[in-house]
Amino acid sequence: MQQPLDCLNNLTHDDWLIGYNSRKFNQIAQELYLELIQLSACGTPPKIILAEREPLRFLASFIAACAANCPVFLCNPDWGTQEWQQVFDLVQPDIIWGELLDSPTPLLPSTDTINLVSPHFLLSHSALILIPTGGSSGQIKFAIHTWETLISSVKGFTEYFQIKQVNSFCVLPLHHVSGLMQFLRSFTTRGKLAIQPFKAVESGQILNIKQSEFFISLVPTQLQRLLQNPELTEWLSQFNTVLLGGAPAWNELLEKSRFHRIRLAPTYGMTETASQIATLKPDDFLRGKISSGQILPHAKVTIRNQQGEILNSNQIGSINIHAKSLALGYYPKTRENQTDFQVDDLGFLDDQGHLNIVGRNSDKIITGGENIYPAEIESAIQSTQMVADVYVIGIPDKHWGQALTAIYIPKKSDTSALKIQTLLKDKLSKFKIPKYWIPQQNLPRNSQGKINRQKLQQIATEFLQNSIT
Repeated sequence: MQQPLDCLNNLTHDDWLIGYNSRKFNQIAQELYLELIQLSACGTPPKIILAEREPLRFLASFIAACAANCPVFLCNPDWGTQEWQQVFDLVQPDIIWGELLDSPTPLLPSTDTINLVSPHFLLSHSALILIPTGGSSGQIKFAIHTWETLISSVKGFTEYFQIKQVNSFCVLPLHHVSGLMQFLRSFTTRGKLAIQPFKAVESGQILNIKQSEFFISLVPTQLQRLLQNPELTEWLSQFNTVLLGGAPAWNELLEKSRFHRIRLAPTYGMTETASQIATLKPDDFLRGKISSGQILPHAKVTIRNQQGEILNSNQIGSINIHAKSLALGYYPKTRENQTDFQVDDLGFLDDQGHLNIVGRNSDKIITGGENIYPAEIESAIQSTQMVADVYVIGIPDKHWGQALTAIYIPKKSDTSALKIQTLLKDKLSKFKIPKYWIPQQNLPRNSQGKINRQKLQQIATEFLQNSIT
């Protein structure tokens, strides 16, 4: 396995970074690497917070930290005061790279540390790469990765798509696993990397590349926005592969992509698995297949019941992941069982070995003693072709425990809930048809396309209070 410095030296003469100066990248990375080696000579490698806004400097700093075996915490420069306080309390960094304080690169005095990662662990691994993940609690956590876990993901990717060099067009944040992995795929396979803010692409100021030789990664909301523009839809249809992840895509979006012959590859993965562990290949997508695709070579997925027993094909259960790309834990604690990772998602493997996601275990709604998973209801509502978007939640109900509530965007202003309910009678059992229907002009989704559940609960509570009074 090539190490960061080897990869850097291999790219010295290549003009691989489109839109930026490749030689400047190499120069910054080499200079920072030498600085860090000198600092590390005095003892333990310094802990680095990396919050550079400028992509070239962010990536050069990242490679320098990895090459010098320094723990590097990837951070979002746009975090607020409260989030930064969490990060400083947790990390207690030695170095900050970025513009968070008056000086661009202040060196902080070492402080008493809460680091529970043992010195032996630090020495027996290459640099720790700490990637942020929000977590359902709203607390920022850092998944502990290493050069080896991330490169295992790259290897699985190249084997799955049967390619030696990966060219990527990146519009996603580099501190996020989805952006970082695009860089690493190109950097370690000597491919090309084009980096551009999504806003620039949306406004039509696009870097000149041959799309048929490139992969691009998008989240559902980005795909939706590009498909609203005929010129950008045409541009997108020229890509070799359009990886889609970050949040579940709704049926209408997938149908529209298929209609426009977008070579979409819906993926399933997360920060903890160093991006995707399952991907549907574009040809299968265009032929009408709906799933998260086959498992990549570096990973293995089993579906288990509540007792931990492995289930057969087409049986729904908890998704268990075994992968070389698995995070070793959440900083500062490493996981005891580093071979298997049980996620909150429920799904099944079909007869072709394709992974199908049913919903999240924690989203389960219990109404009248029946277990209901919102994804099934949402899919049925989407299939009526009467809504543009929908999300199903449970709200407290003294008779049923929870009452099913659909918050939706009607396609037409005259679409009534009664019309949708009538169409659902043949598709769903009576207890699965939502009791309350709340039309909205838009749903509260973040930039990744993930829904804000607290806002939905607020919308539902206010709507029901107003309808009662």
